[in-house]
Amino acid sequence: MLAAVLVAGWALVATAVLQAGAWLGGQVLIVEERPVPWWAWPAVGWLNALVVVVPAVLLATLTRPASPARAAVRSAGRLWTAGAVLLGVLGSLRAVPLAHNTLYLLLLTLVGLAARLAIASYRPALPRGRAGLPGLAAGLACLVPWLWLGALGGALETLFALTASAALGLLAATALDAPFWLDFTGSRRRLVLLGGLVAGVFLALVAAGTGAVGIQLGELAVLPPLGFAAAALARGPFPGRALPPSGVAAPARGPLLGRARRQLAGAGGGQPAIAALVALAALGPLAFVEPVQTELIINYGARDVGFWGLLAAGCALAIGLLCGAGLFIARRPNGRRRPRIGSASGSSSPRRPGRRWVAASAVVAVAATGLVGYATIGSPGLHGDRLFVVMRTQADLSDLSGIADPGARRTEVYRRLVDTANRTQAGLRHDLARAHLPFTPYYLVNGIEVDGGPAARAWLSTRSDVGRVLLSPHLRPVPGRGAPFAPDAPAPDGPQWNITMVEADRVWATGDTGKGVVIGTSDTGVDSTVPALAGSFRGGDDSWYDPWNGTRTPTDHNGHGTHTIASALGRGGVGVAPGAQWIGCVNLDRDLGNPADYLACLQFMLAPFRHGGDPLRDGNPARGANVLTNSWGCTGEEGCDRGALLPAIDALTAAGVFVVASSGNTGPRCSSITDPPAPYADTFTVGAVDSTGTVADFSSRGPVPGAAKPDILAPGAKVVSAVPGGGYAEMSGTSMASPHVAGVVALVWAANPRLVGDIAGTARILRQTATGASGDGCGDRAGIVDAYAAVGSARGSA
Repeated sequence: MLAAVLVAGWALVATAVLQAGAWLGGQVLIVEERPVPWWAWPAVGWLNALVVVVPAVLLATLTRPASPARAAVRSAGRLWTAGAVLLGVLGSLRAVPLAHNTLYLLLLTLVGLAARLAIASYRPALPRGRAGLPGLAAGLACLVPWLWLGALGGALETLFALTASAALGLLAATALDAPFWLDFTGSRRRLVLLGGLVAGVFLALVAAGTGAVGIQLGELAVLPPLGFAAAALARGPFPGRALPPSGVAAPARGPLLGRARRQLAGAGGGQPAIAALVALAALGPLAFVEPVQTELIINYGARDVGFWGLLAAGCALAIGLLCGAGLFIARRPNGRRRPRIGSASGSSSPRRPGRRWVAASAVVAVAATGLVGYATIGSPGLHGDRLFVVMRTQADLSDLSGIADPGARRTEVYRRLVDTANRTQAGLRHDLARAHLPFTPYYLVNGIEVDGGPAARAWLSTRSDVGRVLLSPHLRPVPGRGAPFAPDAPAPDGPQWNITMVEADRVWATGDTGKGVVIGTSDTGVDSTVPALAGSFRGGDDSWYDPWNGTRTPTDHNGHGTHTIASALGRGGVGVAPGAQWIGCVNLDRDLGNPADYLACLQFMLAPFRHGGDPLRDGNPARGANVLTNSWGCTGEEGCDRGALLPAIDALTAAGVFVVASSGNTGPRCSSITDPPAPYADTFTVGAVDSTGTVADFSSRGPVPGAAKPDILAPGAKVVSAVPGGGYAEMSGTSMASPHVAGVVALVWAANPRLVGDIAGTARILRQTATGASGDGCGDRAGIVDAYAAVGSARGSA
């Protein structure tokens, strides 16, 4: 028995360490934007299986069932061996990419059913038993936290989550059947405590193989505690002394053993109840959490899906343990407490209708509690990912050089983009409307976002007018969110080190503060009430757009956007061009965007429109931003491939909009500038330096194919700027560097309005006047932006 306890502890600890450790290791690679090999998670699953299966097989094969205790040890070894093999098999399904969770859930359903059939082929045929209302009530109770704190995905994704959890429930019930529980009878305490522990280890192994990457951590919290509840649901005999174990020679028709087998078989060993219990508990993480949204980069420092999933898992764990204790106390044995050894009757006492009504009432009460919470504080409805369809034909903007006036050129670009979109999308829009698939058209990249799943993607990919179909992930809603960045720095009493490094204060002394130039920010939002931004918002109903929340006035729930735009034009010594104005758009209210959200804001920057307007009909290019600061990058997890936003950046450049973007924070590796729009030739990409002029370790490096990146460097380490609420905070990242360069462009264009719209000429001035930096080990040779020298050069060319 001691050996079994040690193996149980080893299995639980090894599984928890391997699964959590591998997840953390994968998160490090994701943060560094290094690919996680497709075979990594299947390998982790089989490694986990291997370290458990060896001691489990030794228990199963070396233990002779000479006593009830030894029979229980052998039974535990057999069950854990099966669980380890299941872990390896189920874990192999994680070769499916995270973005294809629907496919993963379908495969999990099929493999779960196949495993159930395989285990059943080695088990004796038993009656199905009666309905398991107590198990249904306990399973629903474990599901309640997910109903309250989680959110469902798309229709097909939810359907396959239901089928996968049902398959897991049937699998668990088949493994934990009457013959298994027979080796743990003798007393109710022995059945629940010892049998429950053995069942819990098995469920932990199954949990480690269940769910896409990240989801298994929730399953590991939810399923193992249910071993005790499953044992309490396994109705059987509880005589005063232990029954002869299933592996010990005994008269096949002996009165006590025969009664035991008949009673367990008559109840199905509690199989319907165990199936309902495990299926409903497993459904929570599978259906109510999106795997991609468990990534650390999305949840670090934020109350996002990962936080609420962790809270739901903790609640479900506690509920599972309480259900086990409650069922142990409430459920009385099936039959007399001390049946007479010589009794010919093996029938159990008549079922009590009152107990059945109590169980049914519990099911109704728990279900009602879950549904009421789901409808009031939860996130009812379906919240699946969408598709972004890139049309094969993109607008031709190649012959615009003859239009000298920047305003006229910008208007012509907008007209051609919209005309191309309306003409080439007409057939697809008609077919989507006929198929009742909601869609949103875009023009800056000629494309359409479609609310459809895998079937729609397969159909769209066959169309001759479609270039390619990208995933457009949408974050599932959460019950609440954390507070914005808290102030951690005193109000500045003059120009900060970053302002003096780029010599913006020397430019102000000449009377140039960027007046007359409009900077556009696409970020988490902006708190326009902070002192640093007082009076700088351009105003009007076409200067703010929030596709995430629909707000009509500038708002920032995070703080990142307020910090960056204040570095570009904030007053009080924090901004480079305090005389410039800004317009804003929310493209990243939470830490995961998609191609459609990024494009929605870029379109608004080119041709703003009034609240509730149609970008393709109501855009006004004359009111667009002159310079864009973009402290974001569209990653693969967000649905972008390398060329996803390229037509948009090309179009903005053709329209005379100066596009500035941060290089990324995946340094110091060379060739680590990967996420659009940073790698594009027409994007003016900015890396970060610290106060000594040394390239920051986190700053992404070049080169990139076909271009020398980054184009320039700017302060990005420990930069103090404004945050929501009126305070100031210190932040680091290339996100902080990009707005410095946008501010310098504003100063240059204010000094020489003839340069407005001259992207190549302005970029050349910035590069030529940049000063040297140290710490670049990738041969980028980018210099630190120098506002004073750039403005002087611009004035000299006037």
